Amino acid sequence: MRSAAKGPARTHEVRLIGGALKRSKLPVADRPGLRPTPDRVRETLFNWLGHDLSGWRVLDAFAGSGALGFEAASRGAAEVLLVENDGVLVTSLQASAVRLKTTAVRVQRADALAWMARAAPAVFELVLLDPPFSSALLPAALHAAARLVVPGGYVYAESGETQLSAPEGLALHRSQRAGAVHAQLFMKAP
Repeated sequence: MRSAAKGPARTHEVRLIGGALKRSKLPVADRPGLRPTPDRVRETLFNWLGHDLSGWRVLDAFAGSGALGFEAASRGAAEVLLVENDGVLVTSLQASAVRLKTTAVRVQRADALAWMARAAPAVFELVLLDPPFSSALLPAALHAAARLVVPGGYVYAESGETQLSAPEGLALHRSQRAGAVHAQLFMKAP
């Protein structure tokens, strides 16, 4: 998830819960709007997807702490692109990729919506969307992600809203509410 605010950054940690990087810690900067996906929600998401993402190409838009993207890399994704606009978070994501020695993860500083609008269509097996809850970015991001996912691929959306409408080309596959988090997994028809 993205945050555009500036200021001093205190850090906390989030732990990866599965795969080759299980138990590795990621720093979580104290940035307005930054709230990593809770462990329970991440565990449910990757149970829905299957634990082995070998060969998958994954986009983590609004990457924030990178918890979702690094979790995908930990579970075998071949390529994980973390798109984040906040410079402090970009630096942290790059440092985590180096420290964890994961060559599958690339970090790009960019506005996620603008990046998705320019990206080639149908190149990702999974697109992860977790913008700040207080923003109104998710509906537009979900629409943009629909064209980026391959047939049979998935778009994960996390919000504080109760239900998002599936854009054309996607159908709701799974859904869960956990506390303030509403998680939805959409699938593109094969």
